[in-house]
Amino acid sequence: MARPGRIKPPMGHDNAWWWEQAAKGVLAIQRCSKCQALRHPPRPMCGECRSMDWDVLAASGKGTVASYTVLYHPQFPGFEYPLIIVLVDLEEGTRITAELKDCAPEAVDFGMAVTVYIHEDDDGFRIPMFRPASQGGN
Repeated sequence: MARPGRIKPPMGHDNAWWWEQAAKGVLAIQRCSKCQALRHPPRPMCGECRSMDWDVLAASGKGTVASYTVLYHPQFPGFEYPLIIVLVDLEEGTRITAELKDCAPEAVDFGMAVTVYIHEDDDGFRIPMFRPASQGGN
C-alpha cells in the first residue's frame, strides 16, 4: 500500500510564483520594488509602504533559528513525526517558517545555524526545508 502524501498548500494568484520557484530549487523572497522591504509569506501589498509593485530575491538559504516547536500530535498523513517546525531568521533580513530535518528534537536550539535544502516528496512535490548548517545544504 502506497504511503499517503503530504497535504498540498493552496496555490493562488498571490503565491503560485513562490511554489514555482521552490520547484526550481530556489528559496524566493518577495521584495517591494518601492521601499525594498522583504516579506514572507507572499502577499499582494507591501506592509511598509503599501505599494503593489514587487520583485523576487533568491535567498542564500542561510539563517538561524529564532523559535521552534516540536509536534507529536495530531499526526497527519505524509509527515514524519516528531515534526520540528522552525522560525528562521534569514541572512537577508526576513523570516520564514519551515520544517527542520536531520536533527533530533532535543538538539534544536535558539540561534542554531541552519541552511535550506529543497525536499522532494515521492510524488515530485518540492518544498523548502532546513537542516543544521553543520550538515550543509543541497
